[in-house]
Amino acid sequence: MERNQFRVGTFNLRNLALPERDFYQGETYSQEQYLKKLTWTGQQLDRMQVDIIGFQEVFHRGALKEALHRSDYHQRHEIVMAEGFGLGPGLALATRFPVLDQRIYEAFPADSRIDIEGAEIQLNSFSHPVLAVDLALTEAIHCTVFVVHLKSKRPMMADRADRSDPVEIAKGHARSLIRRAAEATALRCILMEVLRDRAYPVIVLGDVNDNHTAITTQIVAGQPPWECWPYRKKAPVWDVLLYQAKDIQARLGYGDHYYTHIHNGHYDSLDHIMVSEEFSAQNRDRIGRVTYVSVYNDHLFDQTLLEDNIEPWQSDHGQVVATIELDGAPSARPRMG
Repeated sequence: MERNQFRVGTFNLRNLALPERDFYQGETYSQEQYLKKLTWTGQQLDRMQVDIIGFQEVFHRGALKEALHRSDYHQRHEIVMAEGFGLGPGLALATRFPVLDQRIYEAFPADSRIDIEGAEIQLNSFSHPVLAVDLALTEAIHCTVFVVHLKSKRPMMADRADRSDPVEIAKGHARSLIRRAAEATALRCILMEVLRDRAYPVIVLGDVNDNHTAITTQIVAGQPPWECWPYRKKAPVWDVLLYQAKDIQARLGYGDHYYTHIHNGHYDSLDHIMVSEEFSAQNRDRIGRVTYVSVYNDHLFDQTLLEDNIEPWQSDHGQVVATIELDGAPSARPRMG
């Protein structure tokens, strides 16, 4: 890889936990299953070969460290961990770049609270922590990377509700959507702190549990300006916008094979990489640009067409990798942040 390029990735590990240790509802891995999961994860990491990678569904830091050691490319990456809430899974970032600082967000910012017709929605915290890590890409260029995992699409059923009742199922999906939308709004508020009025690169990695056109995903990324607006009106919007690596890749080629999850016959993109305008090719003042996006999804299959199941040591998500090329000589550029 050229010195002026680096690769970022996102990887939902599907319950990476140490053997003989309980995770969801008393589930455990045997020693044999655990070793298979480490081997498979290490193989996927060697295919990805990323310099920065965000992980979701990490129960134990020790398990992630062992998985990285199964990969020739990632053995020396530094791990930054955000523990999950209660017995739930956490997040992590592994990187070969120097770590300057880190923050973990659990509560929603006060400004992100939502009300409907004067009635406040009583949601005040994320279902999974948000991890922010400041990195030195070069001596001159610093960057903040966010690792996120928003609420899943799984319906939130009320206690003692009939789980076969179509109305109760609809209400459960609505609760889940409301929570994911509230989390997306809170994340957007946090992102604005590092995006607004700053020529500073930001990368968001993670499982947002919806596709790139879903309103919850668009809340995180922001709405692009209208094409007919004058430049002076567009510029402040571009300043706080995030760009989907998926969309960038779609403009570079004719094919679109971007899916990271298959559920009940639906091929969907839940895992995303978003970048600020500093890495957008359309920005005349950019410091770099996304040049290629890869999705490692060949282990996924449509279970409505086969009787097979995905093995427990494999992830049920595809992995996404974006290559970013820095413009010019990075060491000659002014420091940001």
